[in-house]
Amino acid sequence: MENAIIQFKDFTFKYRTQTEPTLHHIDLSINQGEKVVIVGPSGSGKSTLGYCLNGLVPFSYQGDMNGSVMVNGKETKDQDVFTLSKIIGTVLQDTDGQFIGLSVGEDIAFALENDKVPQTEMKTRVNDVADLVDMPDYLDTSLHHISGGQKQRVSLAGVMVDDVDILLFDEPLANLDPATGKHAMELIEAIQKQTNTTSVMIEHRLEDVLHCHMDRIIVMDEGKIVGDMTPDALLASSILTETHIREPLYVKALKYAGCDVTEEMCPAHLDTLVVDSCKEPIRKWTESTVPQKDAIPTNPILEVNGLSFAYDGYGKTLADISFSIHKGEMVSIVGKNGAGKSTLSKVICGFERNQTGSIHVAGENMTHATIFERSQHVGMVMQNPNHMISKHMIFDEIAFGLRIRGMDEAEIKDRVEHTLDICGLFPFRNWPITALSFGQKKRVTIASVLVLEPDIIILDEPTAGQDLRHYTDFMTFLEELNRDGMTILLITHDMHLMLEYTQRTLVLADGQLILDDSAARVLTDQAVIEQANLKETSLFTLAERAGIADKESFVSHFIAYDRGMRQSWQ
Repeated sequence: MENAIIQFKDFTFKYRTQTEPTLHHIDLSINQGEKVVIVGPSGSGKSTLGYCLNGLVPFSYQGDMNGSVMVNGKETKDQDVFTLSKIIGTVLQDTDGQFIGLSVGEDIAFALENDKVPQTEMKTRVNDVADLVDMPDYLDTSLHHISGGQKQRVSLAGVMVDDVDILLFDEPLANLDPATGKHAMELIEAIQKQTNTTSVMIEHRLEDVLHCHMDRIIVMDEGKIVGDMTPDALLASSILTETHIREPLYVKALKYAGCDVTEEMCPAHLDTLVVDSCKEPIRKWTESTVPQKDAIPTNPILEVNGLSFAYDGYGKTLADISFSIHKGEMVSIVGKNGAGKSTLSKVICGFERNQTGSIHVAGENMTHATIFERSQHVGMVMQNPNHMISKHMIFDEIAFGLRIRGMDEAEIKDRVEHTLDICGLFPFRNWPITALSFGQKKRVTIASVLVLEPDIIILDEPTAGQDLRHYTDFMTFLEELNRDGMTILLITHDMHLMLEYTQRTLVLADGQLILDDSAARVLTDQAVIEQANLKETSLFTLAERAGIADKESFVSHFIAYDRGMRQSWQ
């Protein structure tokens, strides 16, 4: 292609440490100004494809290369990472890992300082790019005092200050609440229109990406490109299902209702979706699907009353929060970045001391209990398993907590092996942890908590960064624990997870509990959605477009039907 800014020709790459190639015979052209999203299950090679663009392959991650990768008409292997960074700006999933400066302005200016740009010109360019990302009033603000969405804007500004031709995004929505993710997509679209920058995005959350226009979607599986088409054509095909990639909820609902989703229906965007031929099937499906109501539990296992907390005594991170969690419930905790979700879990576990209010667990007053005393009842699983793991071998990691408690080795062996079996890890009991996948490491961290036999497990963003297959496997595992009586609290930004798996949702906003209700009720309450930075479920909009009067009931029907379908597949 004459105007191709990125071109792969019969490209194959094998990491030096592996026996088989990660990428196989890739042929791909991306034109100047295109917006392309790359999707695929974990291990499909999509991240490696990104590394080939920004020079991490072959300069940081070495291996065997065959074929050609050209950016701006030049082979990437004949350049270097610094040269490529002037053409391709990479925005990482973990923005904190990308920051260099102490303030917003310092971080944006870093690349210019490296290039010895005169200070007068530097200030002008920093101000211009700060305006572009809508951060002109924060140049003197510490990076520790801005929100997750603002951090992403700063990260974007830091690469755009070099006037790059291509922006490469590595899961930009993973750590953002739904509304902030929506705004991030709108910002990326606005910048692309203004600068004609080519945008390449690697992301799992396809429905959220499609909030804005995308020219093409590249689907990868097992190191090969298995789909390269417009969003409308892709959603009308079976490729997403075949490669275990989550379809948008409204597309899934249309298929459940027996509708034939075609490219002509323009399914990539709800506002353009042609639903006329589907209205009657949707109505009949809704009427024929009777949700099975979950039994209402009546045995409180966690009671929080009047809880308030502030870091260093300034302001209130949590303000007068009260709720009860019953034994055997699976409850989601949602809200915008900085709402107090993680702080609430830390206070419950005793990592932070609550200033006022009370906490009772299993009928015991834990308000003044130590971390160790609370750990007998409440286990916490962090988002990143690498932040929890401290041992080399799987068995030793899971046995660690029991050994600290002075348990007999024979009993430890029995408890650990039983827990390994429950978690599907028994075949790996003598493996080093480094040999496990990210999802398997997650299971190890859960096993290390589960072996202590707590009453409650709290998980922070349990499915972040996981493809649909691993996500489903992981949540099925949690459902099995829940059915066996384990009480589970899930802190999440994932509205799909909230809808599909949890019976109740606690919504936090500005340190206050603003709603405790069903997921369907939460995502059909406009005031709560706005206050908590959530995002109205596309099921609600589909019901509206299809003329369904009781939209909340429609969402509840979908949840019940989808739950039944998943159980039948299992």
